[in-house]
Amino acid sequence: MSADLENRLKSATELGATDVPGAAAQLKGLVLEESSNDAEAVRIKEQAISQLCELYIKQANAQALADLLTSLRGFFNAIPKAKTAKLVRSIIDSIAKVPGSTQLQVDVCKGQVEWAKTEKRTFLRQRIELRLASLYMQIKDYPAALALISTLLSEVKKLDDKLLLVDIYLLESKVNHALRNVAKARASLTAARTAANAIYVPLQLQAEIDCQSGILCAEEKDYKTAYSYFFESFEQLSSMDDPRAAQVLKYMLLAKVMLDMADDVPGIISSKAGLKYTGPEVEAMRAVAAAYHDRSLQAFQDTLAAHKGQLVDDLVVGAHLAELYDTLMQQNLVRLIEPFSRVEIAHVASLIGLPRDTVETKLSQMILDGKLAGTLDAGAGCLEVFTPAAADAVYPAALDVLESLGRVVDTLFARSQRVVA
Repeated sequence: MSADLENRLKSATELGATDVPGAAAQLKGLVLEESSNDAEAVRIKEQAISQLCELYIKQANAQALADLLTSLRGFFNAIPKAKTAKLVRSIIDSIAKVPGSTQLQVDVCKGQVEWAKTEKRTFLRQRIELRLASLYMQIKDYPAALALISTLLSEVKKLDDKLLLVDIYLLESKVNHALRNVAKARASLTAARTAANAIYVPLQLQAEIDCQSGILCAEEKDYKTAYSYFFESFEQLSSMDDPRAAQVLKYMLLAKVMLDMADDVPGIISSKAGLKYTGPEVEAMRAVAAAYHDRSLQAFQDTLAAHKGQLVDDLVVGAHLAELYDTLMQQNLVRLIEPFSRVEIAHVASLIGLPRDTVETKLSQMILDGKLAGTLDAGAGCLEVFTPAAADAVYPAALDVLESLGRVVDTLFARSQRVVA
């Protein structure tokens, strides 16, 4: 029987080179066939399932993968639970490789969770629920993600599964960060690190923890520490040839730009490690660094428009670039206004190349924040710039003298008290 299965698997594999649908049909028939489930037959069927998944990915047929998962439940009941968990997660991973299949993944995970509950497969159910929570985060259904994470945490804490706890806390930190709740994100990350200290953490998971640490440090404007965390994460992912290293490299370059060290960006990109991940993500940050170096708002805007997917749509990068653009605009406005004591707002807008309303709003904000000494004459449409008053050194000196006198009087009083005593 095993020899027959082996021959059919070999035949389907050869057919896959020329006739993908035909090979997929043969492999599906082999996998779903009710035959003896001895160790050799199970091994052959596992290979067939793996090859069938690859063929469905080539066809971009996510629904067929979902149907396969349902069809295999009889086979799953006949093999060890550990192998079942591995195969189920492998097929869900295969669905994820098909573009535009996020909602289908959510539906598949929900179905598998119900099946796992019925079959009392707690280990598998918890890991699929974790995957479901991460999918909820992808589709931005944050309340559902947090509710599922909360339920999972209460269960897993009782089981004391440290590795799963690290994954759950890390995901909770990411969801809270997406909700801009940095305090809770930091608390969840600390909990993940505490759990990770008690066990051996796989390199890939450690890289994720370091990356999340860097993201939260960047939120707190500590870009130097953030760069260190991103560098650690990048080295770990790069050593495993993980494609996510390109995204972490983008965050490294962002930290350099935010540290006002945009000149270092080309050197990092042209290094041996940087050249390995040259692509849209890295080129986008190269363009941002060039625009920031030239102090060009127009080039900055053009870069954001040209690389919208890599910059604006990225939650981490988008928020910091908005702040960077704001800083760049302020610097340009101060430089342009410097020669004038009174200037038309329309003229400033034409010099900087931005709409008049945008410039007027920004100038009023700078005046209110104390970053510009002046006032806006709305009637005349002008900005009046005040000459900053020179700091008077007399009053601070007088305060210092009075403070010194106070100390002398206190000392003399203490001595007089000792003499009287």
